[in-house]
Amino acid sequence: MGVPQGRIAIASDHAGFDLKTLFIEALWARGLEVRDFGTHSAEPVDYPDVIRPAAEAVGRGEFARGIVLGGSGNGEAMVANRVRGVRCALCWNVESARLARAHNDANVLSIGQRLVARDEALAVLETWLTTPFDGGRHARRIALIDGAG
Repeated sequence: MGVPQGRIAIASDHAGFDLKTLFIEALWARGLEVRDFGTHSAEPVDYPDVIRPAAEAVGRGEFARGIVLGGSGNGEAMVANRVRGVRCALCWNVESARLARAHNDANVLSIGQRLVARDEALAVLETWLTTPFDGGRHARRIALIDGAG
């Protein structure tokens, strides 16, 4: 199992800021290139303003994958999934992350800092980074999601 090649886009609102900082350090430790789309403090922001640009950059192919973080991760996933070419999965444990990659080829990960403990969030990140897409019957389903099936 390998880590994705290329760059990682990351963004959070104020409620996901601490987890974003932790994730950036973990990604750098793996030697990955990371672009932080904000926010850059715990001061309140409107999450679509920071999440959408990161998701759009993934959708355009400028980044191999993206990570979006918030309090619950729900709103962030909704914003990201409005962008063509993005398959954002809201993950809360290792198994949800494994299936998001293996079955859905999720190219964006969403996690809620208020709902997932720090150690579990790091395990989710590791699983999401290293789990390959299974392809096969799942590739046909991805084509259906993307409107090409």
